[in-house]
Amino acid sequence: MRLKSWIKRWGPGIKGRFLKMMKCIRSGEQLRLEDMASSSESLATRDYSASYSSRAAEADIKVENSNIEEAESSLRESGYLNYEEARALLGRLEFQKGNIEAALHVFEGIDITSVTSKIKVSLSRRCEQNRRRSQSDAVPPMSMHAISLLLEAIYLKVKSLQGLGRFEEAAQSCKVILDTLESALPEGIPESVSADWKLQDILNKAVELLPELWKLAGSLQEAILSYRRALLYNWNLNMETTAKIEKEFAVFLLYSGSNASPPNLRSQVDGSFVPRNNIEEAILLLLVLLRKFAAKKIEWDPTIMYHLSFALSVSGEQRALAHQVEELLPGIMERRERYSILALCYYGEGEEIIAFNLLRNLLNNRENPDCVLELLLASKICAMNMICVDEGITYACKALSELHGRCNQMASVANCLQGILLSTQSRSVASDSERISKQTEALEVLESAKTMVRERDPSIIFYLSLENAEQRKLDAALYHAKQLLKLEAGSNVRSYVLMARILSAQKRFVDAEDVINAALDQTGKWDQGELLRTKAKLQIAQGQLQNAIDTYIYLLAIVQVRTKSLGTGKKLPKNWRNSDRSLEMETWHDLANVYTSLSKWRDAEACLSKSKIISPYSASRWHSTGLLYEAKGLHQEALKAFRAALDVEPNHVPSLVSTACVLRRLGSQSIPIIRSFLTDAIRLDKTNHSAWYNLGLLYKADVSASALEAVECFEAAVFLEDSAPVESFRLQPDREAHFAL
Repeated sequence: MRLKSWIKRWGPGIKGRFLKMMKCIRSGEQLRLEDMASSSESLATRDYSASYSSRAAEADIKVENSNIEEAESSLRESGYLNYEEARALLGRLEFQKGNIEAALHVFEGIDITSVTSKIKVSLSRRCEQNRRRSQSDAVPPMSMHAISLLLEAIYLKVKSLQGLGRFEEAAQSCKVILDTLESALPEGIPESVSADWKLQDILNKAVELLPELWKLAGSLQEAILSYRRALLYNWNLNMETTAKIEKEFAVFLLYSGSNASPPNLRSQVDGSFVPRNNIEEAILLLLVLLRKFAAKKIEWDPTIMYHLSFALSVSGEQRALAHQVEELLPGIMERRERYSILALCYYGEGEEIIAFNLLRNLLNNRENPDCVLELLLASKICAMNMICVDEGITYACKALSELHGRCNQMASVANCLQGILLSTQSRSVASDSERISKQTEALEVLESAKTMVRERDPSIIFYLSLENAEQRKLDAALYHAKQLLKLEAGSNVRSYVLMARILSAQKRFVDAEDVINAALDQTGKWDQGELLRTKAKLQIAQGQLQNAIDTYIYLLAIVQVRTKSLGTGKKLPKNWRNSDRSLEMETWHDLANVYTSLSKWRDAEACLSKSKIISPYSASRWHSTGLLYEAKGLHQEALKAFRAALDVEPNHVPSLVSTACVLRRLGSQSIPIIRSFLTDAIRLDKTNHSAWYNLGLLYKADVSASALEAVECFEAAVFLEDSAPVESFRLQPDREAHFAL
């Protein structure tokens, strides 16, 4: 109804009375009794500061007309404008003009307790009338327009308090809006109420604002409760608003640093998933957002995938992340980004071959230039797993060429990977000259990598020390190992292990054991596996066999307790699980070998049976079994065990050497056959002194061979034995997975 027709209905004096009422609130004057509407509360019952009159006179005509229209609507519905409604209109006028303090002063004159009580009753009665379809019930004390007007006043008061930096008061006032509506409508906001677009707009804003206010006030737990309340109660929010709240809540859970207690769902279905911590709740919210996008209910937001990648990665669920990426429709994510994420996921799960094939497909495409990170990851997979060595070197060189000197740190990583790969390549070349050339080049590249980062990268120094040790340059290796320990402040187990093994190669067993003991004092029990195994080897080298047995038993106890405790709780990556199994199995084999040397056959057999449970097909177990048979004098059975080991792993060097030794003792095979086993062992491991020694014995027994060949073999055996560590300098590939480059 237009203003003119409304004036005809209510009388020509109504507009004048409203303007006079507004003027009275500003000026503090009293209304005459005959000018007041039939309201239970007078607009002039309180005296207000006249300071508002000067500011109100400057009000924009458009804003004034808007407030008049609001008053017109209220008067149309109820026949009068009460005290709270008039204050709501005046406060909004001041807020729209930017007079926040003045607006807050006006809003504070509203009796919130009384107003919210009437709003609750009005909304409850209105909903009951809609359900019963009856007009016989009592008329609600407030119209929908009045409810919207007063709730807007409370919301504008919240915004005023926020603007003045009074965040906790603002949050408490904002909470009043939600408490009022939730108390009046416990089953959710019905369509009849949400049809009032203004009321629904205020509600949307209040639901979004409350968590932000609690965050600004520093009340993080209240913010979490507000987010959950926004999502669990039926506020009848639109899909975009709900999605925005879900995303903001997920981001808050991931990065706020506040530990949220699990949600207490009132209507939880038996067997339904309840998040146990922040990460799980954030993942659940982000997966819900992905499902909404898949159903075309919301637009695509790439940040959802970024946050989900972080959440699943830190929780060790890389495979789940890979599945989410694979389920995305084509075109949503760029091919390069998709392949890179998938490769990282499978690499994190220990599926290095799958990761490498994904990277290979990506890098072979010429449409993907400047893939430095992908090149480095592919090169690293080749280096750590000793596969496709030539291809890995190519990737490292290509990464260096694409960097063009832009980043010394990344260039140093590329050089380091190239050095590791050159070292691996040197062990497979045929000629000695080529091997020495590759080893020299590997050291030069590693030195270059070290210089690029000013000797501050522990991984580069580690591999530089390792390469020197494997080339039997023990003094240089020990120098870098000491430098490494100083740089890391003794925080990495593998550095202690490497230093102890270098000292053992120098036959400084007591010093090496002191290093291990110092490391054990600073290391948690779960990380002591390699330290204890090295300590036991040092005790064996010193003839302390019983001490070695005690150390092995203690190590096995730790591994088993760790497996049980972590097996039911935290999910371990695949490579960590494999590392624990490998360590336990090798420890059983070491213990069996000690019992064999003491002629304790039953104890040795018990250890081997334990190992068989872990892995029935293990070349190392068959080799230990063969040593046991050989110690018993059962050479045929020993030969069968060594051949079984070679069936499992044809390149198992200890079994190649042991097979040659048994065949030489039995004399059942020709010398060329025996020599082939030893030369294969030397080809695979040129530092194996036992292989060189037995080859020397074979040449010595062979009348057709020259004495010079035997002498050269014995000299090599002596040199290598004098510089041999108690255990290989290099950790097993699966246990190396603990220590990322």
